[in-house]
Amino acid sequence: MTHAAAMRLALQEARLAGARGEVPVGAVILSADGEVLSRAGNDREASADPTAHAEILAVRQAATARGAWRLIGCTLVVTLEPCTMCAGAAVLARVDRIVYGAVDPKGGAVGSLWDVVRDRRLNHRPEVVMGVLADECSAVLKEFFATRRIR
Repeated sequence: MTHAAAMRLALQEARLAGARGEVPVGAVILSADGEVLSRAGNDREASADPTAHAEILAVRQAATARGAWRLIGCTLVVTLEPCTMCAGAAVLARVDRIVYGAVDPKGGAVGSLWDVVRDRRLNHRPEVVMGVLADECSAVLKEFFATRRIR
């Protein structure tokens, strides 16, 4: 599966999350052969769980699907640049690659504000592919927040 095709699946999850009133971020984890292991959207509001980011939920589901916490060979595809928590989880889960769409200059930890995943002090550093369907990923977020601004 191409990065763009996987990002379209993540965008579906983001839109579903937004329709539930969650910040519209979606994530997909692919196995080394391109099989979808997990799909998730943000769920912090509904679950009252501050860790229920799309990436964390997708990592948990993929680990369950594989029966192992190490996601070696896997690719995390996410619509928004991961935060420090999610970037750290990707490193700890040993994902091989992080693919993201929109840059997050206020909280991104995969090159924008911080660069957790490329820190040479860590024992695992995933490959990073940024900007996949970035305009579409940004548009979903902008549309969501435009409807919530006080005028």
